[in-house]
Amino acid sequence: MKICAIDIGSNSVRLGMTAGGKTLYKIRKTTRLGENLARSGELTAEAIERTAQTVAHFAAKAKEEGAQKIYPFATAAVRSARNGQAFTARVQELCGLTVEVVSGETEAKIGLLGALGYKNGGMIDLGGASTEVTVQNNREKIFAKSVDIGTVRLNDLCGYDINKLENTIAEKLKDYGAFTADNYDMYGVSGTATTLAAVKQGLTEYDPNTVHGTILTADEVEAYARAMLALTKEQVLAKFPVTGRTADIIGGGALLLARLMQKLKIKQITVSESDNLEGFIILKEGKL
Repeated sequence: MKICAIDIGSNSVRLGMTAGGKTLYKIRKTTRLGENLARSGELTAEAIERTAQTVAHFAAKAKEEGAQKIYPFATAAVRSARNGQAFTARVQELCGLTVEVVSGETEAKIGLLGALGYKNGGMIDLGGASTEVTVQNNREKIFAKSVDIGTVRLNDLCGYDINKLENTIAEKLKDYGAFTADNYDMYGVSGTATTLAAVKQGLTEYDPNTVHGTILTADEVEAYARAMLALTKEQVLAKFPVTGRTADIIGGGALLLARLMQKLKIKQITVSESDNLEGFIILKEGKL
C-alpha cells in the first residue's frame, strides 16, 4: 500500500511517498509560507495561496500515483500564526484534505522517529520557524524542546547582520536550559543540515543517497556559517550548491546550528534523509 505524507513547513512543502516499509521518493518546493511571520504574527495572503496550491498539487500527484492514504501536516508557521486557520481552510477548499497542525512536542517526536526509530540517541530538526531537539534512551524520551527560532525567522529579524544574528540566537538558545547531549549520538534532519551536507560532499546536484549519513563536525558548521555570512546572496549562489530560495537563509541557519551544537556540547552530527515525513507516517500507522 502506498502512503504519502506532506510536510508543510515555514520554508518549503515536501512530499514523501512510501510503500512496503520503504521511502520511494521525496520532492519539495520552496514556498516560504513563514515569510514576514516573525514581524507581523500572520501569514501573508500570497504565502497562503502559493503554499496551499502546492499542497493541492502534491496531493493530486500522490493520488495519481496510487497513494491510498495522504497525511498532510503543518508545523511552526501555521501553529504560531494568528491566521493559521485561513491556511488550513484554503487547503481544504482546494483539495478536500484536512491539515493536521502538529504541536512542537509532536514535531520533535516525529523527527526523532524518522531519524532514529527507537534507537538511542538524539535529533536536531532545524526548520524555518522552529528548532526541535529530542533525545531518547531505552525508548524513553529524556529531553524534548521546541524553540521558536529557525532560518526564515532569523532572516526576517536579522538579515545578514552578524551581530543581530548572534544576539538573537544567544537569547533564544537560553530556552534549551542546561541540558547537554555530548554523551549521545546526534542526528541532523531538515534543510540546513542536508544543505550543509551537500556542500561538504561537493554536490552540484542534490543526491539524497550521498547526503544521508554525512558527518558534520561543529568546527565545519562554524566555518560554513562564517563563509556564507561574509557573502551576498548572489555570491552564496555562485559558490555553494544551494538554490535561490535557500541562499538568503542558509548562512543564518548554519550559524544557529553551530551555536546550538556549541551549547549542547555536540562535537558532530550525522545527517539523516529520514526525517519527520517518515516519522509522521509511523505516528499515524504504527509503521511505514
